[in-house]
Amino acid sequence: MRNHPWPFTVNTAGIGKRAASILLLLAAFAFGASRPAAAQRLSGTVVPQHYALRLTPNIPAATFAGDETIAVTLRQPMDAITLNAAELHFGPVTAQVGANGGAGKTLTARVTLDAAKEQATFHFPQTLPAGPASLKIKYSGTLNNELRGFYLSKTSQRNYAVTQFEPTDARRAFPSFDEPAMKATFNVTLVVAKGDTAISNTNIVSDTAGPAAGEHTIRFARTPKMSTYLVAFLVGDFQCLSGSSDGVPIRVCATPSHVQDGAFALSAAEFFLHYYDNYFGIQYPMPKLDLIGIPDFEAGAMENFGAITYRERLLLLNAKTAPLDTQKAVATDIAHEMAHQWFGDMVTMNWWDNIWLNEGFATWMQSKAVAAWKPEWKIPQQVADEMNNTLNLDARSVTRAIQAKADTPAEINEMFDGITYYKAAAVLSMVENYLGPQTFRSGIHAYLEAHMYGNATAQDFWNAQTAVSHKPVDKIMESLVTQPGEPLLTFGAVQGGKAHVGQQRFFLNPKTHAGGEQTWTVPVCMKKNGGGAECQLLSNRGATLKAPAAAVFYGNAGGKGYYRSRYSPAEYAKLAASVETELTPEERISLLGSEWALTRAEKTDIGDFLNLASAVKDDSSPYVVDTAASAISDMNQRIVSTPEEDRLLAEWVGKTFGPPLARLGKPSASDTPEKKELRAELFAIVGSIGGAPGVLAQAKQLADEYLQNPSSVDPTLGAIALEVAAQNGDELFFDKLLRVSETAANQQLRSQALYALTLFRDPSLTERALEYAVSGKVRNQDAALLIADAFRYRRTQDAAWRFLQTHWAQAHAQMTITTGEYLVEATGNFCSAERRSQVTAFFAQHPVAASASSLAHAQSEIGDCIELRAAQADNLRQWLRSAVGTE
Repeated sequence: MRNHPWPFTVNTAGIGKRAASILLLLAAFAFGASRPAAAQRLSGTVVPQHYALRLTPNIPAATFAGDETIAVTLRQPMDAITLNAAELHFGPVTAQVGANGGAGKTLTARVTLDAAKEQATFHFPQTLPAGPASLKIKYSGTLNNELRGFYLSKTSQRNYAVTQFEPTDARRAFPSFDEPAMKATFNVTLVVAKGDTAISNTNIVSDTAGPAAGEHTIRFARTPKMSTYLVAFLVGDFQCLSGSSDGVPIRVCATPSHVQDGAFALSAAEFFLHYYDNYFGIQYPMPKLDLIGIPDFEAGAMENFGAITYRERLLLLNAKTAPLDTQKAVATDIAHEMAHQWFGDMVTMNWWDNIWLNEGFATWMQSKAVAAWKPEWKIPQQVADEMNNTLNLDARSVTRAIQAKADTPAEINEMFDGITYYKAAAVLSMVENYLGPQTFRSGIHAYLEAHMYGNATAQDFWNAQTAVSHKPVDKIMESLVTQPGEPLLTFGAVQGGKAHVGQQRFFLNPKTHAGGEQTWTVPVCMKKNGGGAECQLLSNRGATLKAPAAAVFYGNAGGKGYYRSRYSPAEYAKLAASVETELTPEERISLLGSEWALTRAEKTDIGDFLNLASAVKDDSSPYVVDTAASAISDMNQRIVSTPEEDRLLAEWVGKTFGPPLARLGKPSASDTPEKKELRAELFAIVGSIGGAPGVLAQAKQLADEYLQNPSSVDPTLGAIALEVAAQNGDELFFDKLLRVSETAANQQLRSQALYALTLFRDPSLTERALEYAVSGKVRNQDAALLIADAFRYRRTQDAAWRFLQTHWAQAHAQMTITTGEYLVEATGNFCSAERRSQVTAFFAQHPVAASASSLAHAQSEIGDCIELRAAQADNLRQWLRSAVGTE
């Protein structure tokens, strides 16, 4: 989730956002691996009611045995039942038919498998009558190394047996009707080794010795109705910290060596559960809540009902030594997954084409919860930053609608992207702003209450909001959910208290055009005196709207509108002149974001944007400065290509942002979070792009101190200093980071050191970093991400490309399917026709599973960069020469 550009667009993040970008890349997309297998929807003629699951994992042997009973209702007579199963070995299968599936006939089935469809069919010697039946299934499987289904998660001390089922991997742990609308109740029993414990969705109701010596049997309470992908069970020597909120027991669990770092997460979870209980007006529906950190976990987190699982670094931290962006990322992820307990778990989308009903809602809700917990973190400004990044994503040549076809496992997994998470959240935020928070909240309550423990569609949601508000929410949301792309609103000059507003689809690449005419129904909220807004609907290609009295005319009050804005020259001049006095931080972020997007689309000159960036150099908001800095980093990546351009941009950055950094002074215990982040943001751009010798020397000193003792320096600044020092580091510093990544007790510091290895600009050190990534010493959850990270910067990407081509077998062996998709898309950081051809040819010869969309995005991004460089390189060079006084 997330506020940060890497999940959205490949290369716009400044180094100051890099650490959080990587964390949020993982956290935003909490899902299992996609597969290219064909899909087949189940017929719906068999309806599951209840599963009784008994599993016996043998962790040393990496196997498990299953004994399952499924109570079903047959809607019609049938002699065969098809359900989902993958990579399972079947023993005896029988069906009992009769009253309540009980005292009737017992029929033994013949089992056939369709591996491509991931289905098993039970063929019976007689026709089963319509009505209740009970399927009894014995089977076995492998605890795999693929981070999906029922799999092994490993540490240097031991292995754990854990699960990850979303979207279509419950079928790898137990035969099931593995579709979200086929909800049922579950009783889970686990037979585990004597020294281990087990965690599942509900509380333990019994723990008895046996059945064999050295084993004990743990039985869990019956669940409410839920989808198969939300079931979870974990086995190992987990230890937990305990708390409670609103009478609900809450635990944060982890491996023994890391459980002490769960206090921050426990405090957050206690606050968020009470906040959600109050906001939704519906109490948390499970008897307990566990948050579990897992050593090997492909995605960021998974919202299993009552048993949320996380990558360790997205749950566990030491608040005294963790940078603020890491604290925000962890808090945001906890809030996101907990919001799912209502949106997604209690009320679930009917099918995966509406996954935004889960993920968009949780992304929208997470910010409200974290803002309430930590108001000093200025989360609304982060949300405006997210909106800007999302609009950049949606303005690419290749995008999709929020609601899209998703039938095969590969198509389903491709839905878990920035459109599902962040565009959906942005649309919800805009509608909330239009209706008012309380009206929108009432609509949410009505929606949840109407579909409790059931399934819902997009129409169910917007119809509920329309009924409560008596406003055309259905028209607004349908236009934004079912169409790809975003509108550009062009505001004419204000005359007589009115202004003409036109809309058209906006693309970052001016050579891209929509296939047909598109219009949206959007609330246009204009700023008015006193800080409020006046909202009016625009549903045609153009209309004349009332322009309220205001010091400046601004057509996106609060930065809440899901659109880009363009103004007449006179109105823009007024805005630019008063950007620091008349606009809120969120509005400044929105204005900066739109102006940089318009520059990329060749609708305004690059010098106009740089003048605007100069105007906010002394801004007190780190998010405002980051918006400007990210665009400058984007220029550095996409446009700058010669030594002269490097020198000119570095000189201008140092001249512009160096003095504000100096005025902040050294870190102090009295610094607010905002001041700490602002210092880090300025330090990043002055050090990374400006290359100021004094800042580089300070970065090395701070990095050494931070690595020695993270609590000895401000960790927010220390983490950035570490990255700046790595960019300019030598082999000795590389070796130090490598040692820290392997040996530090602080796991956040280990992770920071590991990902800093790809920042060194010396090609030989880039190669060493990537060799290490595929050596087997790095978890495969991280290996491909490290390679992808090296593609993000023009000074390391050529070495990364050479490495990938010459070490493909080793790199491919370390990929999970999801991280492979990220790696393919990361090649979109190149900016030449030659590289685009090479990328296309290479992946044609070396295909990566389920990466067709990722490759299309990469090719599109390279094309956009080629166009931008050709259009703006001369303009940038001329403006910089003038700005630094070389002409």
